[in-house]
Amino acid sequence: MSALPALLLLLAVATVALATDSVVALAAITGILTVLVARLPGRRIYLWSAGFGGLTIFLFSPLVAHYGADVLWRGPHLPTPFGWLDVTTEEIQTAAVLALRLTALALAFGIFALGIDHDRLVQGLRFARRSMLALAIALRLLPTLQRDAAGLTEALRGRGVEVAGVRGHARLLAPLVAGSLERSLSLAEAMEARGFGRGRRTQAPRPAWGGRDWGAVALALLLVGVGVLWR
Repeated sequence: MSALPALLLLLAVATVALATDSVVALAAITGILTVLVARLPGRRIYLWSAGFGGLTIFLFSPLVAHYGADVLWRGPHLPTPFGWLDVTTEEIQTAAVLALRLTALALAFGIFALGIDHDRLVQGLRFARRSMLALAIALRLLPTLQRDAAGLTEALRGRGVEVAGVRGHARLLAPLVAGSLERSLSLAEAMEARGFGRGRRTQAPRPAWGGRDWGAVALALLLVGVGVLWR
């Protein structure tokens, strides 16, 4: 499948996740996206971040919300403006919808970052090329930052400094930021030396779309229609 139809299909899935309020539909979308992300290299950070964000929303959203009549648990009374700390059935249902929605969107972004060829995507776009190119470059630098962080951790351990906890990992922030800034300047100089943004650009011939590509576009339109109508 080409990069642009894959992106359209991914956007359709994200649109359905945003439009629907069905827990069953959101759970199905989240499960499918989890399986797809789990098959990609470099998946750990996206799976962990998606799971952590969804679990945080599910646990804390019922505690800060105040609506619903079917009370499942009544906690202490907090000072104004918090009031009673309770959990209702309606709050849990809404928290499940929000958690699944956030998890699905995070996993969809993981597929976009790991599973789509950004070079072919930029090549196939006819608009917003600069924005997509900037996003592709930023995503491409994420694995580099991970390798830099691993190298810095090993260097600190070699000097007898154990990297653990928030304070230990905070020591990596300054050298990582400095290295990323230096790398961005080198990349900008390389792009300028190659004539980026000057005059008419050249491009390689784009392969024609096949049946799978047009099928993905049709499926994307169908998913958006179903997601808007079945809420």
